[in-house]
Amino acid sequence: MENKMSDRTNTTIGDVAEALGVSKTTVSRAISGKGRISPATRNKVLEYIEKHNFKPNTIAKGLAQSKTFNICVTIPVECGVTEQVFFQTVLVGMCNYLSARDYDVVVADIAENDISNLERIISNRKVDGVIVTRTLIDGNIVEYLKATKIPFVTLGLYPDDEVVQIDANHTEGCGELVSFLLMRGFRRLALLGGNTKHIVTESRYRGFENAHKQAGLAVDRTLVYENMINDVVIEKAIDDILKKKADCILCMDDNICNTVLHKFNKEGIRIPEDIKIASFFNSILLENNHPSISCVDFDTTEEGMLAGKLILDLLDGEEVPTVTRLGYQVILKDSTK
Repeated sequence: MENKMSDRTNTTIGDVAEALGVSKTTVSRAISGKGRISPATRNKVLEYIEKHNFKPNTIAKGLAQSKTFNICVTIPVECGVTEQVFFQTVLVGMCNYLSARDYDVVVADIAENDISNLERIISNRKVDGVIVTRTLIDGNIVEYLKATKIPFVTLGLYPDDEVVQIDANHTEGCGELVSFLLMRGFRRLALLGGNTKHIVTESRYRGFENAHKQAGLAVDRTLVYENMINDVVIEKAIDDILKKKADCILCMDDNICNTVLHKFNKEGIRIPEDIKIASFFNSILLENNHPSISCVDFDTTEEGMLAGKLILDLLDGEEVPTVTRLGYQVILKDSTK
């Protein structure tokens, strides 16, 4: 390899990285003098460059010097303590992947109608790319990022073929759980839905609806409750569901399910004897409940790691799929027996 490189007149950063067994990011940091890199590694790279008379071309050097080695991750400020479980686990996956490749994470708190923190970070050139952890139907974040031309990835679907997006297959997973319940003879299924501004809510509802269609049944709209965004509206909906004698309550996510479980425990309502319950999303909030809760399980840490990989691939100019779908597991437990 050394002789090969000595003969080259246009050696790249990638060639140096391959020869030394380090990442291109490490070579870029050694050249630019920016970012986390040990003195020993920096000296190793610079000595190799000097020994082989490597002169990075102007573009390569400019790219190396302009990199921040930071990735911005957006977190919704309106998510409650229980909702933070999802964002924490995806963030762990991102940090594990990115830190192993010498990148750091900068978190931007954003609201549905206020993305000023994200705008400030990008306008000040603090980051090289962005990972959006929640997609909204109005799409203000995505449209802003497209306008800035900064590379970005979304967790969650977005109706734009130019946007790189990762999503667990919520529609199929939720549909499969509902199909199991319908096959077991449960017909009066109540649904406690999430925020209708979130695209994931739309995806999960589509699964609920598809399962009914496949079974030749109509959705009972009087048992569908949307925008269950706080304990007050959830508890009011539960009272209504109990009066209507539903067979089973399907919760759009773990936060809603956790609220239902607390109310049932407080009021002595037995699961599954009095009513069945299941969740379209599993998390540690539900793991230790008795009885155990039937649910759809998604690997959110894997989702975070994949987001980290895709954003770095985009930064390296590699071709990446527009939409990546992750798998799921339907887990039937005691709560629907």
